Amino acid sequence: MALSLQLPSSGGDLATYTLRGTAPVKPAAGVKFDRIAYSAAHVVADPRAAIDPWLQCAVDWDATIAYRQRLWSLGLGVAEAMDTAQRGMGLDWPTSLELIRRSLDAAKDTPGALVASGCGTDHLVLENVKTVDEVIAAYEEQMTAIEKLDGKLIVMASRALARVAKSPADYERVYDRILRQAKQPVVLHWLGDMFDPALAGYWGTKDVDAAMDTALGIIAANPSKVDGIKISLLDKDKEIAMRRRLPAGVRMYTGDDFNYAELIAGDGFGKEPTHGKSDALLGIFDAIAPAASAALGELAQGNLDKFHAILGPTVPLSRHIFAAPTRFYKTGVVFMAWLNGHQSHFTMVGGQQSTRSLPHFAELFRLADAANLLEQPDVATRRMKTLLALHGIE
Repeated sequence: MALSLQLPSSGGDLATYTLRGTAPVKPAAGVKFDRIAYSAAHVVADPRAAIDPWLQCAVDWDATIAYRQRLWSLGLGVAEAMDTAQRGMGLDWPTSLELIRRSLDAAKDTPGALVASGCGTDHLVLENVKTVDEVIAAYEEQMTAIEKLDGKLIVMASRALARVAKSPADYERVYDRILRQAKQPVVLHWLGDMFDPALAGYWGTKDVDAAMDTALGIIAANPSKVDGIKISLLDKDKEIAMRRRLPAGVRMYTGDDFNYAELIAGDGFGKEPTHGKSDALLGIFDAIAPAASAALGELAQGNLDKFHAILGPTVPLSRHIFAAPTRFYKTGVVFMAWLNGHQSHFTMVGGQQSTRSLPHFAELFRLADAANLLEQPDVATRRMKTLLALHGIE
């Protein structure tokens, strides 16, 4: 029997919605991807902790690590302690370092598990930062702590650097200093201001093309120290233009949660394999992990049509989850994990479950069903009804 429930529209009116009942796709076992694919993973809050959620952070470590083990079992890597984990939006540096430590320890028990960890400057008190030297020292502090754990670095964009840098030369100085010290090639991280308004004008200018020139110059000066760059600008043409200009062997990790399917599929441009396709470092892969895994498996076997058939329907969901204000996308990611039974509650670090409206969640539910992403439709329906009841809809 088909499952149905009453869902509100954007105008607040209620209408009956009947689930499609299509079974989610199951990834084939043992398929090796021909793209590197990191999922930026969320953290599971501890709802029983006696804390002030807006001011303090409490993590359910067992559930958080179990979710990472699920991602690894699907062949996906974990981009740890990134913005999807609410870094800078509830997750502080000491808790981030503990998350990195626990994730790296868990990866040792999973053959082939990939982990790369966010290295930033978020332990600084932003309004107190006055100089570029303070930013360098902050990066070095986190870099030392992560490398002590044998972690691979993702050098995260720095709010502090965006605040104090006076020109592109300041960015060149900071990144040259960090890259020269790195023990292994790093992933650079360019997050657009739609994800974080404090990063406006990153690389020393609001002109995206000029900013790209600065970033490419930094990479060209240190190609052996850069595994790749993740850009999250939600502009596929800018990403394609940049990846075609990367030094040989340096990867473009798409962070474009609007256009990831076509960017990963690629256009075959040029003689360098990395110039014609993007690898992935995506927050949406947390929410669509089985579909992402199945699609990447098909792509690796040359089945481009099947790749798009699986991944294409997930794009409308992703665009909804990452709709403006984009920085609140984490709420949709955690909501999906709750709907699909991967955590027992819908609460978030920092109380961030409150950042989206009930009509937003209702449309997310519809789009997840349309994309065949409700792994246990009965559980998802029951939990959606629970949320509706909390909002006065019985």
